[in-house]
Amino acid sequence: MAHHASVPAYQRLTERLNRAAQGAPPSESLHAILALLFSEREAGLVSVLPLKPFSAAKAAGIWKTSEAEARKTLDALASRALLVDLETREGTRWVLPPPMAGFFEFSMMRVRSDLDQKALAELFHQYLNVEEDFVRALFTGGETQLGRTFVHEPALSDENALHVLDFERASEVIRTARHRGVSRCYCRHKMEHLGRACDAPQEICMTFSATAASLVRHGHARAIDAVEGLELLHQAHERGLVQFGENVREGVNFICNCCGCCCEAMIASRRFAAAHPVHTTAFLPAVDAAACTGCERCVRACPVEAMSAVSANDARRPKRTVARVDEERCLGCGVCVRACREAALSLRERGARRLTPVNGAHRAVLMALERGKLQDLVFDNRLLFSHRALAAFLGAVLKLPPARRLLATEQVRSRYLEALLRRVP
Repeated sequence: MAHHASVPAYQRLTERLNRAAQGAPPSESLHAILALLFSEREAGLVSVLPLKPFSAAKAAGIWKTSEAEARKTLDALASRALLVDLETREGTRWVLPPPMAGFFEFSMMRVRSDLDQKALAELFHQYLNVEEDFVRALFTGGETQLGRTFVHEPALSDENALHVLDFERASEVIRTARHRGVSRCYCRHKMEHLGRACDAPQEICMTFSATAASLVRHGHARAIDAVEGLELLHQAHERGLVQFGENVREGVNFICNCCGCCCEAMIASRRFAAAHPVHTTAFLPAVDAAACTGCERCVRACPVEAMSAVSANDARRPKRTVARVDEERCLGCGVCVRACREAALSLRERGARRLTPVNGAHRAVLMALERGKLQDLVFDNRLLFSHRALAAFLGAVLKLPPARRLLATEQVRSRYLEALLRRVP
């Protein structure tokens, strides 16, 4: 690490974050956030960690310390949810989660006395809501997004319910998860410190699988069973909250229950609507103009301003309005359908479905590919420390459509990868 000695630790940590597909553009606000969350020593240590899960022995080798000392540091970071510790068949592995959805949220998922959460909330608001670089890079850097919308299941008719795949149902994610945890909503908790939170429930956002196990283990989430998870989902439906979760088919790690006023994903959907920052469901609301009374309940319910009231062009009642859907903005969540008391709204199929990555590895490759960072993923030798890791990476690349495989080849400039891809039909 001698060649890094002259580079400040927080700058090195920012550079490390930016090697990942999501990234974290540098700013004074980010520096202040990292300084609140990490000591300078910790920032320097974390800045040289691999991009993918690693063992204590691997960290010890990088840090040039004993494995016992490395494990002590890793456990301390995991206890503050700055790292996630994963229990695998090979033993404990640690990983640095991205800022979003990751250690930014984890820092606000419970009330803490070891952090100035008010100062942190103000810095998050500055970095995420006032400055645009981070949110723009996160949500508009490519076609593959971090999160997707789950359809509002009570709004489904018996007919279109048949066309909803299991991974598109929040209820199915809850039922099948190996671990489940519930935590305070980062977004509304942040806005509470700013005096601007709405009255939607805060203890309602859920994590699953290995991430949930780690957060529960260290007190950042409360373990729940499937029954309580489904009850929380019911509460979210009753309050008209949108289910926003990880954009994968297998191993979903989080589902947030989002309001339109506080939640980052919904705010981004309004600010950057043209870039489609959140993957939509397979549905759109359809308006029955004859049944619509122009009450505008759907307009008020929509978290992304995709519903509006327009003239009904009724000569007998010139002031009459009806609801209109902006299909480009619409998430297809179905919250508006449930809000309508006149049965004037129903869900219809949107058309061609958007690609949902198989798992986190598949999504990481897609996001890195689209954001021009695939070469960092491949040639970070701290990442590819085994043939198994290389095989997993190439397996994800080989699942890409032909045009994206070509783009991957161009970014990586690897003769081995080119030869391998030529053999794929």
